Order: sequence, then structure tokens, then C-alpha cells
Amino acid sequence: MRTTLATYAEADAWITVLRDHGHLHRAETGPDGTWAVWRTATSTPRTLHHPVFALDYVAEILLDVRRSKAETPR
Repeated sequence: MRTTLATYAEADAWITVLRDHGHLHRAETGPDGTWAVWRTATSTPRTLHHPVFALDYVAEILLDVRRSKAETPR
């Protein structure tokens, strides 16, 4: 459980890492501090208006990644 508020820099770093590792197709930072993110090339963009929303979205993606890795036979 978090004990501090999410910061813009932290959320931006997570979004960048997920994009660089191929878990996000595209991510754009808006002039007002929002993010527009696409999971796939054909998905509808999702706008994240606050770092807390961005980190919630990051958590969703990380859970999906962990689930798919657990389902992949070795």
C-alpha cells in the first residue's frame, strides 16, 4: 500500500518503461500533464488525467503481464 502520493515524474517513468518494453503501443504526454495511451495499434486511446490514474493503469497492465507469463508453459 502506498503511503505517499503519486507524482507526475513517477507516473511518466512507468509509462515510458511500459512503452519501451512493448506493453504499450503508444503513449503521448499532453500539454496539461495528461497522458494518452494505447495498449495496441487498434485500441481506443485512454486519457489519464492524474498521476494516480496513470499508476492505476500501470498496475492493470502489470497484472495482465504477470497473468500471461504465468499461463505461458515453459
